[in-house]
Amino acid sequence: MQLKIDEAFAEKVIPADDSVRLLDQIVEEINISSLERAYEVRGRKPATDPSTMLKIMIYANMENIYSSRDIARACSRDINFIWLLNGSKAPNHSEIARFRSQRLSKCAEELFYEIVKKLYEEEEIRYDVVRRINRRRVSQIKTG
Repeated sequence: MQLKIDEAFAEKVIPADDSVRLLDQIVEEINISSLERAYEVRGRKPATDPSTMLKIMIYANMENIYSSRDIARACSRDINFIWLLNGSKAPNHSEIARFRSQRLSKCAEELFYEIVKKLYEEEEIRYDVVRRINRRRVSQIKTG
């Protein structure tokens, strides 16, 4: 069983300008169809929604948490991770590892650029940052 945090309580403990709230908003507004395509049509429904898993993985990286076991632990103990789960069951370390290696690896670059584009539109990052990212991408395409 996973806890769902009451929004009134969340507003008291998670400030409105907290990065976890911005992350949640951005992921809800971007196109994640590439991630959804990474899931096979057949088979059972994923235990944790793909957009929620994406939020968890990004937030874990923002918090310098990289181990699947540490991320799973944070999903059960950290208020921000629990808030991102929004009442869903916390993923276990195997589910996190599978998501990272089998799903996210297929679409990470596309999702990254969707997030950068949205952050730029929301004026959360500057144009020179976007230019550097695009320049790197162009040079990778030319050499790769």
